[in-house]
Amino acid sequence: MKKNSDTSVVRGTKNIFADLGFPDAETHLLKAELVTRIQGVISGQKLTQTEAAKRMGLSQPDVSRLLKGQFRDVSVERLMRLLTRLGCDVDITIRSHGKAAAPRDTIRIQAAAL
Repeated sequence: MKKNSDTSVVRGTKNIFADLGFPDAETHLLKAELVTRIQGVISGQKLTQTEAAKRMGLSQPDVSRLLKGQFRDVSVERLMRLLTRLGCDVDITIRSHGKAAAPRDTIRIQAAAL
């Protein structure tokens, strides 16, 4: 058997979507991280997809698609709203690059009382 001598390993960045050439890779990575958090909350609260769907105001098939990675058409804002419906607070911090955040630099989106 002949060995393939032109196989090489290239270290990627922290954004697999950029490495693969996806358009708007930063937004896609953010969405993937938010969906990962949604999955973690659902698992942590031991919710079924049906229970999670009711809490988030979605159908169970929509939850299934979301958790399978089909979220290209879902906005970042909507994903943050889904997290709040699951009982999470979402903080957005805006600060100068390389600077520590001050309390006034954070916007909090709080979960509604369940």
